[in-house]
Amino acid sequence: MAEKIVKVGLVGFGTVGTGVAKLIFEEADSIAAKTGLRLELACVIDIDTDSPRQVKLPDGILTDDINRLLNDGTIQIGVELVGGTDAAKQIQLKMLEAGKDVVTANKALLAEHGNELYKAAHKNGRCIAFEASCAGGIPIISAIRTGLVANNITAMYGIVNGTCNYILSNMSSQEEDFSEAL
Repeated sequence: MAEKIVKVGLVGFGTVGTGVAKLIFEEADSIAAKTGLRLELACVIDIDTDSPRQVKLPDGILTDDINRLLNDGTIQIGVELVGGTDAAKQIQLKMLEAGKDVVTANKALLAEHGNELYKAAHKNGRCIAFEASCAGGIPIISAIRTGLVANNITAMYGIVNGTCNYILSNMSSQEEDFSEAL
């Protein structure tokens, strides 16, 4: 199978961003063999370009200029890993407007601004992938996309994770209020 190169721009190079970059570099061959897609990290955007990193990036990849990602027509996917909601929302909206598909693990952003982001994605013919933000250990979204492809699922919303499960379980079984369970 001929490989298709998919260029990725990463925004946020903290702990999670470093892990994503490491995975792209270390698992590129495995991903390409399984999918026919070779992920190529085209740029990494971070406000701190001077600190030492656990992942060695090729020269010229790390920058603090978001326009490097936005203006590069060869970059197809923007991964937002900055956290918070205000800056992350603006970054995602700009990536969608620039014709990039967006990947995020930002639960708070999706909870607060999901509808606006989904509308922007639809308007620009792009998608927002967020499986890592909800039920990260359970690949539910890909299972629904592939296993239930014949069904007409138009929407699914929810945030489920171990912390929520623990809190809700304690509230129920121990009759704790929210602040006690938290």
